[in-house]
Amino acid sequence: MKILVIEDETKVGAFIKRGLEEHQHQVDVIVDGNNGQLVALQEDYDLIILDVMLPGINGINICKNLRGAAVQTPILMLTALNATHDIVDGLNSGADDYLAKPFHFSELLARINALSRRKSLFKPESIALTLADLKLDTNTKTAHREGKEIILTAKEYALLELFLKNTGKVLSRALIAESVWGLEFDTGTNTIDVYVNYLRNKIEKGFSGDKLIHTVVGMGYVMKLKS
Repeated sequence: MKILVIEDETKVGAFIKRGLEEHQHQVDVIVDGNNGQLVALQEDYDLIILDVMLPGINGINICKNLRGAAVQTPILMLTALNATHDIVDGLNSGADDYLAKPFHFSELLARINALSRRKSLFKPESIALTLADLKLDTNTKTAHREGKEIILTAKEYALLELFLKNTGKVLSRALIAESVWGLEFDTGTNTIDVYVNYLRNKIEKGFSGDKLIHTVVGMGYVMKLKS
């Protein structure tokens, strides 16, 4: 398995990495929340081991943001906090399991193996979201138009999925920011508009079909067939 460990305690991270590599796993260790979230969004992993108390973005928010960006990789929360409300917060944020420090490596390995088995037994049913000749497969997370595959980043995928699940509805920039980035909309940034343009270029430029994403002045964006 390819495993990402986001853990700021260097000794703990090194301990996990050494133990998992002895069991033939490939392990990357990131020591802060900001870089950890970035790597988790950009790279494909079979499992993420995520500490809660991290510099930058904490583990709970990272988990929420990953799930909001349609990252379905199993997440094992690993933290010194073991109160019931901490466990509930971790699981409610989208984590698949929770292990409190200190822990025996054998228990960590057992939980990793259990998550691996669960992933193979309960593969999500493929759901296709379509509009005209544009198709998005939410299982394989691939997009096609006119039979051609469209390569998307994690954020572009999440944005396209949001549009396709809400065809015909005007989506405000605030709603897009909360749904895709898990953040409050900052009126001083053009991030939403930039990413919408990225997506437009990928799903419209070079194709013979109609434009699908339309600007609604003063309100936001809507995905629909040209009326």
